[in-house]
Amino acid sequence: MFSAPSGCGKTTIIRELMHYFDCFDFSVSATSRAPRGNEQDGKDYYFLSHDEFAARVANGDFLEWEEVYQGACYGTLKSEVERIWQKGNIIVFDVDVNGGKNIKRYFGADALSIFVMPPSLAVLEQRLRSRGTDSEEAIAKRLARSAEELKQAPDFDVTIVNDNLAQAVNEARHTIEQFLQ
Repeated sequence: MFSAPSGCGKTTIIRELMHYFDCFDFSVSATSRAPRGNEQDGKDYYFLSHDEFAARVANGDFLEWEEVYQGACYGTLKSEVERIWQKGNIIVFDVDVNGGKNIKRYFGADALSIFVMPPSLAVLEQRLRSRGTDSEEAIAKRLARSAEELKQAPDFDVTIVNDNLAQAVNEARHTIEQFLQ
């Protein structure tokens, strides 16, 4: 399970690792926000209306969920976990920091929690701006949240600083190989 503030590179690291581990299957999260850019329903996220999301929460359909930003909920559907387990694969979660802590609490020692850290807040800000997908207001909100989330890194099994992508991927790969032994 990979957690990090938005823009730290956890999704990029996961995409690279998927080439090394045939048994891995990516858990697609659900969200109540609108798709950005070329995001596709069922591939990048399960896009639900706010009302659909709330109904599924009330129905107990989520392993974990959170309203990360006002009006933007994210969560892991239990059906997604079952889908992957039925194939006999290992679930790879890409979740926000609180979601990661909740999943770790749920699975305990059966889950490896990896926190991806940016080299600095300045680099994180640069990465968020270079995406070109968020308004100035959204970037400011993400940076304010990130400062708080970075303080939670000690709650995870491993912290990897993503200053150099190849090194971060290699460190994550080695850590996962040790965990799976």
